[in-house]
Amino acid sequence: MIRRTTTALTGTAALLLVTACSGNTAEISEKARTEPAAPQVTITPADGTGKVKPDSKITVTVTDGTLQNVTVKAGKKEVAGELSADGTSWTSTWNLKPGATYQVSATAANQVQTANAASTFTTLKPAGTFAITDITPMAGETVGVGMPITLTFDRDITDKKAVEKALTVRSEKPAVGAWYWTAANQVIFRTKNKQYWEPHQKIKLSARLTGVRGAKNVYGTADRSHQFKIGDSQISTVDTKTKHITVVRNGKKVKRVPISAGKGGRVVNGVDTYLTTSGVHLTMSRHRVEIMTSEWMGVDPEDKKNGGYKEVIPFAVRISNSGEYVHSMASRVWAMGQYNLSHGCVNAPPEFAQWYYNNFQRGDIVDVTGTKRRVEWNNGWSYYEMPWKKWVKGGALDQEVATGPEPGAPATPAAPSAPAAAPTTPAAP
Repeated sequence: MIRRTTTALTGTAALLLVTACSGNTAEISEKARTEPAAPQVTITPADGTGKVKPDSKITVTVTDGTLQNVTVKAGKKEVAGELSADGTSWTSTWNLKPGATYQVSATAANQVQTANAASTFTTLKPAGTFAITDITPMAGETVGVGMPITLTFDRDITDKKAVEKALTVRSEKPAVGAWYWTAANQVIFRTKNKQYWEPHQKIKLSARLTGVRGAKNVYGTADRSHQFKIGDSQISTVDTKTKHITVVRNGKKVKRVPISAGKGGRVVNGVDTYLTTSGVHLTMSRHRVEIMTSEWMGVDPEDKKNGGYKEVIPFAVRISNSGEYVHSMASRVWAMGQYNLSHGCVNAPPEFAQWYYNNFQRGDIVDVTGTKRRVEWNNGWSYYEMPWKKWVKGGALDQEVATGPEPGAPATPAAPSAPAAAPTTPAAP
């Protein structure tokens, strides 16, 4: 009986022991199932990677957690990026600098655990680089409503799409424009048809070229920011039939005076070179005194029999590359409003010519009408002569560009206007 009783008690104790152990194992298993795993952070490019392409992106992702902090530096410069709405990924905003070392550190966490990760990598050193060598108009310059933006690069660009994507134009007042590649190393932005810039506003160009691939193994190494101002709207209409020029400023007529335009009569290769060209011209430069000779048409100034001449002309405003100006001509005041007697220029009374010279802005509109000779779209800055659809197709992206204010960015004051550029070709009075 004792033994039996003892045996029974021992069996019961054993049963209780097994039951107790079984209960603890279940609790541990349940806890393991509900406790979050440690966050897993992945950085691309991975630590130690070399020769990363500059047009790559840096990404940081996490599973089983959210990113708490991401810091990326190239030397001492911090790299901008954007965190996803759910906090599980971060992506760098811009391309990477060629030949640089990047350091990435990230922290992620969930309800109970925190994890850190880091990566150091280098970008490739390209075979060549490219940069902008010239921007027209100049920084801080006050220009007319027709002013195009011209970018010239230090080498030919073959990946034009990538470069064009890196260009942004902002305006305080909305406009529609487009880029057009006039050469392998030059691209120009102008507004749509005759929908010129609105007057009295600032225009900002941003060229995010760092890490942009311009050609095979050729990358940009620096960004550019450029700002200028649109001044008064000054639109001049030259009517070669009535022989008058009318100037409208900000929608109000301010001047109308008689002129004498090109007389015609010298035909070379089917083109009457003595006719003033009709079409939309832009003012390009101004000259207090300009020496105009017949050399532009291949005639010695001393050869009077064949129309040779050399004259010193005051108050000259250039409107094309082929030698057309609006300028003073005191000796022909008698003909103004009556006869067209010039070699292609717009001869004006001295008082008006001086006023025009003093009020000139590069990029003002000069619309000439009444002649059979049309100005070529690439004669000077007469880009509005090219049909809009063709202009748009001349861009690598084949698309219109809507400009407008930069979100959240205050306007930066423009610098004082800069002097006009010097002429590049001979002139005809």
